[in-house]
Amino acid sequence: MTRSVRPSKGERGVALPTPVIASSVVAVVAAVIVFWITGGEDDKGEEIAQAGSSPSASASAKPKPAATEKKKPAKAEPSPVDRAKVSVEVYNQSNVPGLAGDVAAKATTVGWNVVGEDNWVGSVPENTVYFPQEMKREGQQLADDLGIKRTHLAVGGSMKGDRLTVVLTGAL
Repeated sequence: MTRSVRPSKGERGVALPTPVIASSVVAVVAAVIVFWITGGEDDKGEEIAQAGSSPSASASAKPKPAATEKKKPAKAEPSPVDRAKVSVEVYNQSNVPGLAGDVAAKATTVGWNVVGEDNWVGSVPENTVYFPQEMKREGQQLADDLGIKRTHLAVGGSMKGDRLTVVLTGAL
């Protein structure tokens, strides 16, 4: 009679099929790669919930921030440019008759305080709004209003320091 020998407790095990072992190894390797790529940073208590589902109480081990926490104040937007308080001079350096007058009228229509228009003798390369150092924001606003792409710091000596100067080299 043949007796079966039972293995001792230390030799017992479970035979797993190869696909189960292979998929387990792949899952562990994938988890390590994801951890490595993301740097292992935590989500600082933020949760991602799918539409229509509600997170359970055990969804996060970290408490949600209290509603009374102070949020960082948003940066205050600069006040809009008060066009009526900004003096503007418009000059025509082109051969287009009446261009300075037409552009001055357009600037006045949108609220700028146009105080003069005339011809310009010089070599400005393209339509330009010149601005004094402290009026850069106003100069950019005027350029935007008129559709002029180029702005530049005012040239001392030939431009006044208390106003914007538009020099036109061609039609807008």
